[in-house]
Parts: sequence; structure tokens; C-alpha cells
Amino acid sequence: MASLHLAVDERPLIAVPASGPATLGDALPWIERAFQGAVGVVLVTAEALREVEPHYGAEAHQRALQNLVNLVQDAARPRLDSGDLVVQGPVGQAEVVLLCFRTANDITFQRGDLPELARLVSQSLAAQGHRVGHPYVRGQVSLPVGSGFVLRNPTLSVVTQLRAALDEARADAELAGRIAARDRRQRLMSVLVGEEVVSVYEPIVEVSTRTVFGYEALARGPVGTELHSPAVMFERATEEGLVFELDSLCRRRGLEGALDLPSGTKLFLNFRPTTIHDPSFQAEVLSRTLAQSRLRPSDIVFEISEQESIDNFWLFREVRDYYGSLGFQIALDDTGAGYSSLEAVMELSPEFIKVDRAFVQGIDQDPSRQELLKALHAVANRIGSRIIAEGLDTLEELNTLGQLGIPFGQGWLFGKATPLRAAGQ
Repeated sequence: MASLHLAVDERPLIAVPASGPATLGDALPWIERAFQGAVGVVLVTAEALREVEPHYGAEAHQRALQNLVNLVQDAARPRLDSGDLVVQGPVGQAEVVLLCFRTANDITFQRGDLPELARLVSQSLAAQGHRVGHPYVRGQVSLPVGSGFVLRNPTLSVVTQLRAALDEARADAELAGRIAARDRRQRLMSVLVGEEVVSVYEPIVEVSTRTVFGYEALARGPVGTELHSPAVMFERATEEGLVFELDSLCRRRGLEGALDLPSGTKLFLNFRPTTIHDPSFQAEVLSRTLAQSRLRPSDIVFEISEQESIDNFWLFREVRDYYGSLGFQIALDDTGAGYSSLEAVMELSPEFIKVDRAFVQGIDQDPSRQELLKALHAVANRIGSRIIAEGLDTLEELNTLGQLGIPFGQGWLFGKATPLRAAGQ
């Protein structure tokens, strides 16, 4: 059992363990002395961090919990009194618990300060919660917050009453989690129903001539919201079973926004295996849509995610053959991000191979990256594919690509993604 150290800093007395966060069990002797009038509990449910241990080990999970303890402590510090504790929850519970000891008649705390503490912690987790699981969990993690309050009853044990306060806080956190999930679904559904997705276009440049070869259509949700990010949009859509609906909307917006695609350039459009089941992407309807945007099938390149293609080779071959027969071309996206890149390249024989930015950034200073890209370029030449290097940020990287004979590049070096048509036109 880890020893509990109680150290005074500028404000409250905080539980600081010798190694890792102190647990509620460690703190029980202190709690029994401090719990004389009332105790308020703010509890953070960290079930989302459980996945860390089976993939990265117990120490990684403990570090993630320590990150959460630190974040809760920092968020609550201005409102804590000397003697309040921030600890890890009971054994077997993925929780962080804040305990506030007050007098029995402290109505200001019960009515105002405790809810405000829970709000501050929740607000801090919403803003910085993505740091808690880093680098083991990508993106924002769900960390519901609840509160509970109990008056000291000398006829009951401290443990019994503490358990009651924890149960109340857990129920409150569960309710908060359900409400947050409902609100997330409603926000996503509002975007889908209102078709609040726009497309911006990132240039793909021919390395030797520095001229624009094509544009990749990138989806953006409502500005000023978390759904502005396409990664967040699709993460939410996956949670809610709405990927097909979002994917269809993004493709449609990509075509509509390409009305002013410069002559002679290609439009790169992301799509998933379910595209073939989308009525708006069947041959007759699609031909009418393209006509409205003044596009031909030969102007369009469909981008396949490498990971999705690995999971669905047979389906992607069906999609490739169907759309290939209509005159569309295929690009394999994010090549190198997974473990089966060469398998995907050989199975799909795409017209274009988009090499992940991890193999491109800093390539001018990295002989190993140069050799890897040179080898992939040789494979591409043998199967009739052309390389597009993603993530270009510097002229030095671009010059190195030219020396290696890589035909195309894409990245912020050529400018950030923007609409093809000015607003209001």
C-alpha cells in the first residue's frame, strides 16, 4: 500500500503519494479524523482510460490516472480548503475523487461551492481532457463528473456514509454522461439535417513544375464548434452509427464546392466501402451530379484509406472495378501509416499512392526516409502508380522529393485548404 503524504502548499492540504496517486483506502485514516460535520464529493469517472492497461501495461494506466489527478487538482485548487483531498478512487474503480470536509451547517458550500467545483472540474476536462490519456489514447476521452454530499451521522460508520456520498456522485456522473452523449448526438444530427458541412480544397502540386495538379476536398463542420474538425465529426459519427450519412454528405459537398475546379486539374475525393451502396453515387445519378458541377469521371480521383482497404480488400476491389469502369481513378491514402502498406498497394493497384506525412516530414535530413520513399517509388513505377507525398512543409523537403523523382506533393507549403469559390459567389 502506498504511503500517504499530506503536504501543505500555498492553498489547500492535498494528498500527495510517494508513487502514483494515493487511493481512497490509503486516505481512510485521515478521512475518519476530518469527517466531523459533512463531506462533499466530486467524482470523475475514468472508465475510458481502462483500455490503456491491456494495450500498454499497468504503469501506463497509472500514469494516465496520475495525469487525471493532477488535472482535477489544478482545476479545483482555487476553491479548496486546507484538509481537502484529491485521491484515486476505491480499488477496482477507475475514478478520481475530490473530498471536501465542511461543517454541517455550511449551506453556502452545499448549495453553491460544491456544484461550482464540479462545474470547474468538468470545464477543465472538456478543455484539457485530451492530455490525460496522451500518448496512449488519442483525442478527447469521456470523463463524466458528478457530485455527492452527506452529513455526518455518528450512528453510522464513516465508510458507510462515504460510500453513500460516492454512490450519489457516481449516479450524478452517469446522468451527466448520458446527457452529454445525448447532446453530442443532437449536435451531430443537427449538422447532418441542416447539411452544415462545407468543403475546402488543398492543392496537390507537380514537383518538377511547381504547378497545381489537383485538389483534395476536405470536409469542415460548423466554424467555432468541436465539429469543425473532420476527425471529430467522423469520430462522433462512428459512435452514433451515422458514418454513412456523414460520409454521403461530405462527398456531395465536395462535388458541389468543386464547381469552379480549374480546368485540367483533378478533384481528389475521400470515400469509404459503403459508397457503392449510396444511391446518389450510382452511375445514372452520379453522372447528373457531375454534369451540374461541370465535371467528368476522368476529373475525379477517389481516395481509399489504407487501413479501411486492408480490412475490406474484396469490397474495395469491387468498388474500384465498378467506378473504374465509369472512368474514375483511385488513390490509396495514408500509405505507410499502417503495417500492410505494400499488401494494400499490390492488392488494389491504384493510380496514385499517397505516402503518409510521417515518411515525408524532414526527409531532406533523413537518409532512411529517402531510401524508403525511393523503394516505394520503384514499386509504384512497376505497377503503373504515381506517388503523392503528403505533409510537405518546407522547400528543402520539396527539393529532396524532386531529387528522388517523386512526381507530386501536398502540404501547407503550398497553402492551407480554402474554398475554390469566394464567399457569396
